[in-house]
Amino acid sequence: MNLTQVTNKIAEWAEEKGLDEAKPEKQMLKLMEEVGELAQGLAKGNRDQVIDSIGDVYVVLKILSMQLDLDLTACIAAAYGEISDRKGKMINGVFVKESDLND
Repeated sequence: MNLTQVTNKIAEWAEEKGLDEAKPEKQMLKLMEEVGELAQGLAKGNRDQVIDSIGDVYVVLKILSMQLDLDLTACIAAAYGEISDRKGKMINGVFVKESDLND
C-alpha cells in the first residue's frame, strides 16, 4: 500500500469508529501521548517502538485533521512551502533556521 491508500484506510477506520466527529481537544491529548511514546522509544533505542510511534503519530494527525475539517496533505504541503527555501545551519545535530541564528 502507498501512503495515499493507507491514509484513506485510516480515514475509513476513523469514520467507522466515529473518531472524525470527536472533540479535537481529546485527539490533541492523544497526539501528545503518542509523541511521548516516540520520545521514550528514541531514548531507549527501541527501534520497534519508534516505528510504531511514528505510525501512531501519523494516524492521530490524520484523525485530528478530519476533526478540524482540514486536508492533511494540504497541511503538509503548506509546511513544506515554509521550509523548502529555508536557509540555516546544523548546530549540535539540530537545523537552526537563519532567522534564529541572529538572535
